[in-house]
Amino acid sequence: MGIATRAIPPTTGNLLARARSGLHRLDPMSAFRAVGGGAILIDTRPEWQRRADGDIPGAIVIEGNHLQWRCDPACPGLVPEAAGQDVAWIVCCDEGYSPSWAAASLQALGLRQATDLIGGFQAWRADGLPVAAPGQPSRPRLPRPLR
Repeated sequence: MGIATRAIPPTTGNLLARARSGLHRLDPMSAFRAVGGGAILIDTRPEWQRRADGDIPGAIVIEGNHLQWRCDPACPGLVPEAAGQDVAWIVCCDEGYSPSWAAASLQALGLRQATDLIGGFQAWRADGLPVAAPGQPSRPRLPRPLR
């Protein structure tokens, strides 16, 4: 009898590196410039974080568990900004980990320009980029009305 070998499952670090390998990741200043050029910044942070730390002006809020349905132009639950496959989405969370997986999943849907914000909201704020005062956070972006 041969020795049975078991595959070692990947770690979250391995999966994160794999997700990031297909992204053209943006540092905060590059993301700020990209938004000025028409890219759409998506803030996936939960309400309690946005309430405590503030919003990024101009970012749209899409809860992480709705992201793919809101950004996919073929989905009936899309947001108005999901105008086609060529939208440049930049996904942001608090520290920049979960958006890598999120952006990779958007790319898997054919949204090839999807990427993430390196360091998330914390890096954005640390770089002195615009942040709205903490308090009442923006409401999540809802799907466009069905016709």
